[in-house]
Amino acid sequence: MRDQLTSYPKDKIKILLLENISDVSVEEFKEAGYTNVKKITSALDEKELIAEIKGVHLMGIRSKTHITPKVFAKADKLLATGCYCIGTNQVDMNAATNAGVAIFNAPYANTRSVAELIIGLSIMLIRKIHDKNIAAHKGLWLKDAKGCYELRGKTLGIIGYGNIGSQVSVMAEAMGMSVIYYDIEPKLPHGNARQVRSLKELLRRSNIVTVHVPGDASTHNMINEQTLAYFKKGTLLINYSRGDVIDIDALRNSLVEGQLAGAAIDVFPEEPEKNGGKFSSALQNLPNVILTPHIGGSTEEAQLNIGLDVTSKLLNYLEKGITTGSLTVPSLSLPMQAKTHRILHIHKNVPGVLGEINSKLSSHKINIVGQYLKTNDQIGYVVLDIDTSLSNEAFALLKSVPNTIKARMLY
Repeated sequence: MRDQLTSYPKDKIKILLLENISDVSVEEFKEAGYTNVKKITSALDEKELIAEIKGVHLMGIRSKTHITPKVFAKADKLLATGCYCIGTNQVDMNAATNAGVAIFNAPYANTRSVAELIIGLSIMLIRKIHDKNIAAHKGLWLKDAKGCYELRGKTLGIIGYGNIGSQVSVMAEAMGMSVIYYDIEPKLPHGNARQVRSLKELLRRSNIVTVHVPGDASTHNMINEQTLAYFKKGTLLINYSRGDVIDIDALRNSLVEGQLAGAAIDVFPEEPEKNGGKFSSALQNLPNVILTPHIGGSTEEAQLNIGLDVTSKLLNYLEKGITTGSLTVPSLSLPMQAKTHRILHIHKNVPGVLGEINSKLSSHKINIVGQYLKTNDQIGYVVLDIDTSLSNEAFALLKSVPNTIKARMLY
């Protein structure tokens, strides 16, 4: 069935995968008939990516490769890019939208891996395992219960009650914890968790605080000198979300002064571009502070799930024009039409384009069997199912419509 889904020769579809994306993605593409797949284990800088991008139809990246306006300008064939991770900050989304390139990510595929680790870190911190481990490796026997506690009966405060935060909530309750959460929007609680009205209230009531928010202007340094003063003395802080949501220097001062009893940090304002790169942080060499290299979702299961999720979205767009999950091209999920040819049309969102499309086709007596349109602030996306005998003529007409960004004959 898949062999019939695209009129463009599959061996001519060029796919570029960077940053050692899971081999399951390569296997999925090849299983679908796409053999022209190039996999590079490292990230590429702008100059290197510009050299590689020519002729590429689909691209996969993780968090270290930045796709800039200059890259999109040189991407002569690029239809879609898959971010094989949660975040998309590494992609210039405005440039992607204006270029008509669909951007997909995997917002849910590694939530379990992160949630499990948050519970594990909570136990490690509250029992001061990190310090005792270091001491044991140095030959020092620190058999001491002072300052070590159970999770049971403690209050976990979750900042950001999304997919990860809500999973952490369920697992924390199973450990006997009370759970409160703060989110900018009302969220239905899982189990017995309770939403609080303000960040200040959450910080004052919690024994452990874990942060699960996106990185944007509203969350930049949301944990700072002022908000750290609201924490109860002896609180533990965990950040496995975004590197710019905590003022690292303010956090260090709070730890040194004893306001916070410990922290686990996985993401930082500045991180090495490549694996094995030199890393420096003001939080290094502090007691009861666990630092990890952005590995919150780095499990074999998560990478497998991410590979399957993003690759499926790329294939659905390539073969069917489905944009469900796209962050740039408006989302459309549509059925196949028998005995038709499908044409995809991406255009600037200005008045009159749809009228121009219909006028051109009707003036040439081309029958539209099915038509689907969705727009966002910048672009419009039209999918047309055309009578097979007239599809080539229709395609030529659609490419000539003013304000066209991309037109593609799907099958």
